[in-house]
Amino acid sequence: MKQFTNKIKILTVIAAIGLFGISSQVFATDANKVVTPTAVKTQAKTQTQSQTNIQYITLKSPIMMVENPSQYLNKHVEFTAKFNKFSTLGLDYPPAKRGSQVYTGVLIERDDVTTHVIPLSELKMFIKIADLKQYSDLSSGDKIKIKGKVFSVALGDPWLDIEELTILEHSKSESKN
Repeated sequence: MKQFTNKIKILTVIAAIGLFGISSQVFATDANKVVTPTAVKTQAKTQTQSQTNIQYITLKSPIMMVENPSQYLNKHVEFTAKFNKFSTLGLDYPPAKRGSQVYTGVLIERDDVTTHVIPLSELKMFIKIADLKQYSDLSSGDKIKIKGKVFSVALGDPWLDIEELTILEHSKSESKN
């Protein structure tokens, strides 16, 4: 019984320390200013609002990222390109950590080759599978605008999370049908 009482005392002290630690974070002072729980919520809203005001680097060509990927690491970029196809290229690669159950890859055509259709496989781009429903009419050759963030330069290639994909123009072959 004495051991049980000692354990309860120890657990009570641990709980008190835990509560004090939590309350000191919520009601922390910054230059004698008390931060209330309401202020914490306001700070969180401000953080999400700043995410919508992201400044994108506009690229004339996605080849610019391929030529110097480290220059664009952790930066937001936007560019136009011709869609090639969805792909599994780069999925489940441990340094990039984009799982095939959540993401799919997107390939675009190289814009530095005009005589053949060659995918720009050096640029690994990923979009969430849940977002694919809105792109059901996307086909090879469609002109698209991509906005995203370069999150890695594994293997010396840029790896980009697509934040926004917009279809600008459908390919000519589809308009004939």
